[in-house]
Amino acid sequence: MIYDPELIEHIQSLPCERFDGQVFRTTGLKSDPTAFSTNGGRWAPPDGNNGGCSILYTSLERNGALAEVASYLSLLTPVPQKSLALHTLEVAPQKTLRLAIGDFSKLGIDASSYNKRNYEKTQLVGAVINFLELDGLIAPSARWNCANLMIFGDNYPLDAKLRIVSTEEISFEAWNTFGSD
Repeated sequence: MIYDPELIEHIQSLPCERFDGQVFRTTGLKSDPTAFSTNGGRWAPPDGNNGGCSILYTSLERNGALAEVASYLSLLTPVPQKSLALHTLEVAPQKTLRLAIGDFSKLGIDASSYNKRNYEKTQLVGAVINFLELDGLIAPSARWNCANLMIFGDNYPLDAKLRIVSTEEISFEAWNTFGSD
């Protein structure tokens, strides 16, 4: 893949930080919460496409992790009624880029449509982040008022912290109405 030199330059000009802490991830009851996805998503082109990479989507807040999955599952017909698992993970990406909504315009991302499912621009940014060998991205959640942490599997060291701290079963009613109490 040929990357936009201006996009590379802008991303390289942003400071990176270490992140060492707990995050949240919602999965199916029998899914491995530490398994990186290659199916693509907001910040990762699907594996096999130019720039494709493996990524672990997590949230810095419990309700953020629930909101991401509830948003996706609400698109299905019928909406699934099965329970999910909410995991707390310990992670420690060392080269993490933190983006705010104010950074989006310089990256070619339209902040006013960030909550839509058009991932073309964000996937380009994610592909460059992966290309630059950063192992983490903290960016605003499009589904909840919090930040999400995406871990780039191609760059996350094999010996880096990635540990399940706890797992909680969430019923359909709980995840479908999270935050309404």
